[in-house]
Amino acid sequence: MSDAGLLDRVQRRASGQPEVAGYPYPSPPPAPPLVASLPTIPAADPAVSPYFSSKSGGLLTRVAPAAAPQGRVAKSFTELRSVVHARLVEEMTGAASAQMVQSDEVIIARIRELVDEASESFGPLSRADRDWVADTLVHDVLGLGPLEDLLKDPSIAEIMVNGPDRIYVERGGRIQRCPVTFQSPEQLRQVIDRIVGRIGRRVDESSPMVDARLQDGSRVNVIIPPIAIKGATITIRKFSKEALGISNLVDLGTLTPEMATFLEACVKGRLNIVVSGGTGSGKTTTLNVLSSFIPEDERIVTIEDAAELQLCQDHVVTLETRPSNVEGRGQISIRDLVINALRMRPDRIIVGECRGGEALDMLQAMNTGHDGSLTTLHANNALDAVARLETMVLMAGVDLPMRAIREQITSAVDLVVHQSRLRDGTRKVVAISEVEDELGEGLRVVQKELFSFHQTGIDPQDGRVLGRLGATGVVPERMVEELRAGGQDLSARIFLPNAA
Repeated sequence: MSDAGLLDRVQRRASGQPEVAGYPYPSPPPAPPLVASLPTIPAADPAVSPYFSSKSGGLLTRVAPAAAPQGRVAKSFTELRSVVHARLVEEMTGAASAQMVQSDEVIIARIRELVDEASESFGPLSRADRDWVADTLVHDVLGLGPLEDLLKDPSIAEIMVNGPDRIYVERGGRIQRCPVTFQSPEQLRQVIDRIVGRIGRRVDESSPMVDARLQDGSRVNVIIPPIAIKGATITIRKFSKEALGISNLVDLGTLTPEMATFLEACVKGRLNIVVSGGTGSGKTTTLNVLSSFIPEDERIVTIEDAAELQLCQDHVVTLETRPSNVEGRGQISIRDLVINALRMRPDRIIVGECRGGEALDMLQAMNTGHDGSLTTLHANNALDAVARLETMVLMAGVDLPMRAIREQITSAVDLVVHQSRLRDGTRKVVAISEVEDELGEGLRVVQKELFSFHQTGIDPQDGRVLGRLGATGVVPERMVEELRAGGQDLSARIFLPNAA
């Protein structure tokens, strides 16, 4: 490979773009020069060190908050990074040295060498200090800067960046402000470009919002000025590296063993299930767990805005929406994919989230031989979930009377599983309701609550929500008979209140 070709690879790697030709649709803007794509490091700041916020007085990287460098040490750290950064830019932009930087491993090794060489001019620095400086530089050049350590922290479920100097995380169900900051709005924008560039998407003033995903599957939403008034905003929903199972949800108190047994029988018995709940309530996690019960010999088609489901089966087709290009063309919506999925001979269709006219196509799929389909939607409770379905069907632009829409729902949907995030941060399946197959009084959809959560109070010691989760005593006789006919030996005893 020529020096020019190798330099192009370096430029693409540093800017977050793929190293191969044929960039995924839609085409991104041309790669910026390498010197501009590397983050700019201030010459020196005697009060703070990289990723260290003087407002919070803490450091969330390798250095513990109590050991955060300050004063002369902080100045030395910042100056050392600046020196190494300048030398790295000089080497990476030199054609003669292009062969030296062919891979991430070589770049990382060279950064550590430069830190060791340059640190001799800054007084005695421990091996741990030099490693820390090298790691922050590696994060800036090849990773996501100050977000790298947050992404590696298994206790963090969500990362919320409200501008370069305000980063919040959700840990243990509670939101906390963390001491990590970006060095400048420019560094934040460089990280955003790196995130969206890796999956062939763009974000600029003409398209200021984008959904993306990281290499580990984490879901990312980005919105930038002028829509975001106080600076570019990133919201990252992290996912466990190992998919949770039904036993994990039982251990966490999300549902009871009886509820788990019932839901497993419903999925295996090919009932159509809607998982509803608010933002951050755990709908996707529950959907993922339910999908694990689908037999291996069935063909599954998943449809999502940003692929995040972690199905363990082998025969899975994963479809993802696509935004329009610069000319406003080429958009592929959830509804387009649902319609196309019907031509792919699916046994099951799983829609990550219904939020518009695709709800009509999903109901029609459930009513035309694709039993056992699953989807999620936003709703306040199980009753509202059905009302939301009615509204979304109307959004399809088809002139249908309300009675016809409700008859579609009653014949298509068998079960509504509603999940909530409680005040103490815990997530629970607070209701499982059967949808009756006939309209009730006033031609409304009728639901029978089979399992529910009844809150009794708040623990004054730790603020934990107290309550009882279990069966209501209502036995869905028709459903039990259908499940038994389908080979699922489900005992009616699990619906008795004393069984939970």
